[in-house]
Amino acid sequence: MPIKVGCISLGCPKNLVDSEIMLGMLNDGDYRITTDLHEADAIIVNTCAFINDAKEEAVDAILSASLYRKTGNLKALIVTGCLAQRYKDEIISEIPEVDAVVGTGNISEIRQVISEHVAGNREKRLFVNDPKDVCYLDNTRMLSQSGSSQYLKIAEGCSNHCTYCIIPYLRGPFRSRSIESIVSEAETLVKAGAREIILIAQDVTRYGEDIYGEYRLVELVRKLSGIGGLKWIRLLYCYPERITDELVYELKINPKLLKYLDIPIQHASDRVLKTMGRKTERKELAGLIERLRSEIPGIILRTTLITGFPGETEEDIEILKDFIKSYPFDRLGVFAYSREEGTPAAKMKNQVKEPVKKQRREEILAVQNEAVIPLIGKRLGRVYEVLVEGVAEDGIFYYGRSYGEAPEIDPVIYFTSIEPLETGSFVNVKILNIDGMDLVGEVVFNQPDMT
Repeated sequence: MPIKVGCISLGCPKNLVDSEIMLGMLNDGDYRITTDLHEADAIIVNTCAFINDAKEEAVDAILSASLYRKTGNLKALIVTGCLAQRYKDEIISEIPEVDAVVGTGNISEIRQVISEHVAGNREKRLFVNDPKDVCYLDNTRMLSQSGSSQYLKIAEGCSNHCTYCIIPYLRGPFRSRSIESIVSEAETLVKAGAREIILIAQDVTRYGEDIYGEYRLVELVRKLSGIGGLKWIRLLYCYPERITDELVYELKINPKLLKYLDIPIQHASDRVLKTMGRKTERKELAGLIERLRSEIPGIILRTTLITGFPGETEEDIEILKDFIKSYPFDRLGVFAYSREEGTPAAKMKNQVKEPVKKQRREEILAVQNEAVIPLIGKRLGRVYEVLVEGVAEDGIFYYGRSYGEAPEIDPVIYFTSIEPLETGSFVNVKILNIDGMDLVGEVVFNQPDMT
């Protein structure tokens, strides 16, 4: 009988892709994927360890999964992902319920690990090497969620070495896939129904530098744009220092490349940016935002910030507030700094107290909530092409996204229609109202979008 395997995937979309790759490796006659964890012979918990909250969530998920040993058929509990890479020894010694730990560089071994541990062979429990492989990304994924939008991971690892970030230690250096392999996967995703493909990596703007000797993101985008049936291409995440003239031009002229950029700036105080190991200063960030707003009308800009970084002062926070007011983002997320062992920032003096970090986070969010109002207001009365994603719980409104909303992280657009709509279709929606951060509108027929 085939081995039944279940999976719990935690963390970011990049981790979700890894989970789907592992399921794809197991989706054959010897294994059967199940969403009912009670019947699973083996459960994979693919973990995140980016910040403390993610680590706590991962441990809770591992312990919850272990209960299926009593209430279900569980014979092997396998922990994979960033927590596995970072805390392999601690997981084995402190969580005896775990049968094996598989690091981010050992994903291709998942079949062997599961078969041996379901059979009761526990001679080897650690499968954790330095992450160097990127070829595993070429394996066929088993998509965990249907829909018209799919993530496509174009690279693994990170070579930026920001002082607060543990990712380079968990995922290895930045490693690009070939253009050919990415295009091939994109074609497969489109054949499976994808209309929007979201390119993801720790830094998509760095794509190609390691294998081609130069940035090749724009070339990749152009190759993908030639795929029939693919309507939208979205980029996550773009480091400001590598947003080139060529990329700006492509955003202006390519109808498939969405006018949406996620630019993680992290701060706006030059002193803090320097200690973070960032490559840009406030003046450069301001110039970039001004240029993007000027040259690409209607562009949606998203960013993430960190409050409470070691040594951050009230003056630094005021500089950040002023920056947000002067150069508002359409979307903005804020993290209170998480002191991650093994990073340079963890050893820095003048660590900020936890309540102060969180208070500053709330202050920044309050400033953002005011600064974004004019940007949202500009969308009233406009017509946008919207991807229909479903029907709201009230049964009255449909919901979906325009080019200005990335899945899972951004609000959605709610809208009515006098005609029934199919999920996955595109319609023109006129924005009539604002409900918090959500836009509300109605479908207009035979009218082109104004974006």
